[in-house]
Amino acid sequence: MPYVEGFGTWPFGEEWLWEAIVGSYLPLLDVLDSGAPLTLSLTPVLCDQLQAPGWQERFARFAGEVRRHTHAEDARGMRRAGHAELASELDRSWMDYERAADALARRGGDLLAAFSPHAQWTSAATHAVLPLLATDAGVRLQVRSGIASHRARFRESWRGGFWLPECAHERRLEPLLADAGVRATCIELTARFGLGAREHLRPLVDDAGVVLVPIDRATMDLVWSEDGYPADAAYRDYHHHTIHHHTPWSNDGGAYDRARALARANEHAVDFVARTLARLRDAGAGLPGGGLAVCALDTELLGHWWYEGIDWLSAVVQECSRQGLELVRLDDALERVEPVPAGERSGARSHASDVAERRASSWGAHGDLSTWSGPAVAEVAFALRDAELQAVAAGPRAGRTALRELLALQSSDWAFMLARELAAPYARERVAMHRAALQAALADPARADARATRNVAAFM
Repeated sequence: MPYVEGFGTWPFGEEWLWEAIVGSYLPLLDVLDSGAPLTLSLTPVLCDQLQAPGWQERFARFAGEVRRHTHAEDARGMRRAGHAELASELDRSWMDYERAADALARRGGDLLAAFSPHAQWTSAATHAVLPLLATDAGVRLQVRSGIASHRARFRESWRGGFWLPECAHERRLEPLLADAGVRATCIELTARFGLGAREHLRPLVDDAGVVLVPIDRATMDLVWSEDGYPADAAYRDYHHHTIHHHTPWSNDGGAYDRARALARANEHAVDFVARTLARLRDAGAGLPGGGLAVCALDTELLGHWWYEGIDWLSAVVQECSRQGLELVRLDDALERVEPVPAGERSGARSHASDVAERRASSWGAHGDLSTWSGPAVAEVAFALRDAELQAVAAGPRAGRTALRELLALQSSDWAFMLARELAAPYARERVAMHRAALQAALADPARADARATRNVAAFM
């Protein structure tokens, strides 16, 4: 979640955060509070916004007033057009917002406190694609600010787990991560080993001592792919909207049927656990403990984009117990699994394997960095590097306001939105805005205006 406080409303801006709270964060808390042993990484930039003054009141107005009104308007329009089933679904889905407002009130309006018992991993300050940063100083600012944020908010919960934004990794990062206290991170190696290879089920350890845990694309693709579970006909269609951006249709074009969708989510949970067991049995044979399959998902995929995603996740947790699949937090798993020295990760050495091992990887398209650095976003990529070099060159003259604008500018979301043509005008506006504010702050630090990014990297 990029920093959206005070930067627009519909379709992107604070409303993006409010929708994630309703669809993802509050329902996920119920699953976590039930004792589900899930590994939760909280990005510092999300925590910054959940600690910003007054967000609870703005959320309450959005859920209780804006969404009540827009659902009612769309339902009236559907009834006038003779679509009674769609109108009924809009009436039902409005209750999600009412329940969310009540749930937040019961938690005292403090989501960070509610997440605190479950917050294990942290990430870079504003989710920058670290291999694309121009300097080691820029990497250190992102990494150390993110760790400082987590430690200040969650005290003793950190055991050294660090989520690399976009799973973007290259070897030059490893000593920088180790120097900051990182003990483990996740990496994407599908382009190197191939989909389904057994190497994805065994952690590595680099020369700096950081454990590199491969994510298992074969497992993840059951969920996160064009033909993954969320594409099923019974689920709610995220892309088909009413005038006010509500979604009362299912993927097959009919009116959404909640009972039908929940039944399908349970079936997909059974399927997911069975397939994961088979994967570990077949590819993990001979590995200590049978191998470790890491299924990594953006939290907002569950509940916000895939409406039934949290229901599926809750069913997966229960199904693991039924089918005998051990579900374990990653920190705990790494205490039980001996990692392979990274020098062994490519097997027999060759020039080609050495080159492949040193190439930057990510979980983006093609397993590389092209989503954030390719021709479609080259102008933004170079603008970010230029801004970073200006800030580094300024040295101590680059005050907190300038550095916060740099951090906000470095969010991976802007390039992603441009590459995928998702609200591209908003992304261009944010890039131009933060770049101009950074240059103004560098030119005259004494008059720098800190209001726009007042809570970015609060513990920088």
